[in-house]
Amino acid sequence: MTTSQETLLILGATGKTGGRIVQRLQALGLPVRQGCRGATPAFDWEDRSTWAAVLQGVHSAYISYQPDLAVPGALESIQAFTDQAVQSGVRKLVLLSGRGEVEAQQAERVVQNSGVDWTLLRASWFCQNFNEAHFLEPILEGELALPVGPIPEPFVDAEDIADVAVAALTQPGHSGQLYELTGPRALTFAQAVTEIAQATNCDIGFLSVPADDYRQALEQQQLPPPLIDLVMYLFTTVLDGRNTAVADGVQRALGRPARDFSDYVRRTAATGAWNRPM
Repeated sequence: MTTSQETLLILGATGKTGGRIVQRLQALGLPVRQGCRGATPAFDWEDRSTWAAVLQGVHSAYISYQPDLAVPGALESIQAFTDQAVQSGVRKLVLLSGRGEVEAQQAERVVQNSGVDWTLLRASWFCQNFNEAHFLEPILEGELALPVGPIPEPFVDAEDIADVAVAALTQPGHSGQLYELTGPRALTFAQAVTEIAQATNCDIGFLSVPADDYRQALEQQQLPPPLIDLVMYLFTTVLDGRNTAVADGVQRALGRPARDFSDYVRRTAATGAWNRPM
């Protein structure tokens, strides 16, 4: 059980999971250090000179790597950060990992071999990609076009990931556990968009496009080539059906079922996030 004197470091503190974890820990009255560029002290994965100050006095750390554990250099950064964290006295590591990514599983092994307490959160695609990321703009425009076919994905709610992370950071019983975190059912991107359309009473379509066409569209947007490569890897490799199966990680960690995609849609529609601008 985490005490009120043990500092908790949350990397990616402004991200989809990190921000939610910070809010929960602060509500519990626990000392939280936010690991991001805008915090004091600042944290930057690309600037290792920022790591020492952020790690000082930290007992437990939540590791979320940006933009993804699959990018070149991520494994080396995870290894270096883990080593430095252990040397600075961190006793608990909770890693956000991804399903179906060989690179993510390599990062998991780094944490498992760290010599300190660990918990792994291996998550499927986030529900929140539809309202807090790059899917939002095309949804507002009326059509989401992606290089994926009718491959079902058991989208996981970031609220569930945050709940599991907080439990792993603050409660006993999660040591040495690998939790595969998914929603309770798998649905295709087309089905997901249909649910959003029905909840918002908007005409929103889904279009499956060839991978080469999608890459060309990203290149026309002048996105950095490494980011384009990452996006294409996630769509064409990770979404090949390998991750369709539903897992029981949320139930195992929290003793309750995972939130359904329809629950996420109802909550998000109520916020007006998908309301089209006049």
